[in-house]
Amino acid sequence: MSFAADEQAVGLRRAGPTVLRMVVGARLRRLREARGMPADKAGYEIRGSASKISRMELGRVGFKERDVADLLTLYGVSDPAEREPLLELARMASVPGWWQRYHDIVPPWFEPYLGLEQGAGVIRCYEVQVVPALLQTRNYARAVLAHVHPEASAEEIDRRVELRRERQRILFRDEPARLWAVVDEAALRRPFGGREVMRAQLRHLIDVCALRNVTVQVLPFGAGGHGAVGGPITLLRFEEADLPDMVYLEQLTNAHFPDRPGEVDHYTDVMNRLVVQADPPARTPDTLRRLLDDL
Repeated sequence: MSFAADEQAVGLRRAGPTVLRMVVGARLRRLREARGMPADKAGYEIRGSASKISRMELGRVGFKERDVADLLTLYGVSDPAEREPLLELARMASVPGWWQRYHDIVPPWFEPYLGLEQGAGVIRCYEVQVVPALLQTRNYARAVLAHVHPEASAEEIDRRVELRRERQRILFRDEPARLWAVVDEAALRRPFGGREVMRAQLRHLIDVCALRNVTVQVLPFGAGGHGAVGGPITLLRFEEADLPDMVYLEQLTNAHFPDRPGEVDHYTDVMNRLVVQADPPARTPDTLRRLLDDL
């Protein structure tokens, strides 16, 4: 196995430490399994345990370069042309992501999602209460965040809005992420910030519908019941073949990442059914214009 021609390093660099740790971990697992080596033996060789190897392979902890180098030696990877690219990825995984400057307003349960979002190639989401965060205007975002954080100062709300706007850059970079959003009609009729703010938000949604990497569907009231009655859903897919699809479920004060294959399949099926139940994407601009007329 060779990593010498790893042309994805530049793209992975922008993904930030979360996805980089997952990539390095997945590749270390693949090497270990190719050698038929148990996790406990690999852990012993780096002065650790099987659980440490598991955490490393899942990308849940940072890497010491010495540990990665020792594991590569243990797994028989001796050619510098093969070792150095993976060691470089491990070093890159130790560099804090840009969102670290917002550490005072980002709760620990949300930080992993920020890293995953930045590294995702495809993001699929369903929202019932609000317009998806990646599609919110500045004033709409400010109104939503003021409701979610009623005790926050105006300065803190401004920083939260800035963070949200920084997240949205993934849709406009040179190789943008692909966003497919299903938005419940209820979210589009709930006027956060008042009439003019909501009108500007609807006009913005009409504009983003023209982007090649953004698809917006409206789930109308007339669609009736559906499988996502429990709340919003986000699915993340990565360009790196070693990384599985991920599910993100956010609540008010915590979040959950269902990761069993059956759970991921279930939420993927729910999202697929929502896409079928929602109005086709081609109808979205007209639907948004009708909502504008109703305001």
